[in-house]
Amino acid sequence: MVFLDTNPVIRLIAFGGRGNLSSKVRALLESEDLYISPLVKLELYYLYEIKRFKENPEEVIKYLSKTIGLKFSGISFLDIIEEAARISWTRDPFDRLIVAEAKINGAQLVTADKNILENYKHAVW
Repeated sequence: MVFLDTNPVIRLIAFGGRGNLSSKVRALLESEDLYISPLVKLELYYLYEIKRFKENPEEVIKYLSKTIGLKFSGISFLDIIEEAARISWTRDPFDRLIVAEAKINGAQLVTADKNILENYKHAVW
C-alpha cells in the first residue's frame, strides 16, 4: 500500500504518466496498491479554484482510478484527526492530515514535499 501526496497526483496528470517521477517511485507505482487521502482531492479542488491546477479534480480522480487503480483508503476522519493532532512538525493542515492517514495505514507516502520527506520516515521521492 502506497499513498500519493497531492504533488505526485498533479505530476501524473501534467506529465502524462510516470515519466517525471524517480525510478524508485515508478517502481512503487507499478508494484503496489495506490491510495490517496480524500484530503488530496480537496486540495486539488482548492488549487483548481485558484487556477494553479487546470484540470477538473473529479475527472482527474476518475482517470487515475481507471488507469492506475487509485483508491481512497476509507479510514475514519476522526481517526485521521486524532493522528494528525500528534503531528507537530508542520502547520499545514493538508500535510498533517495526509501524513496522518498514511501513517495510520503503515504506508509509504510518495511526496515531493521536503518537510514531509524530512519528518515522515516512510516518505519517498
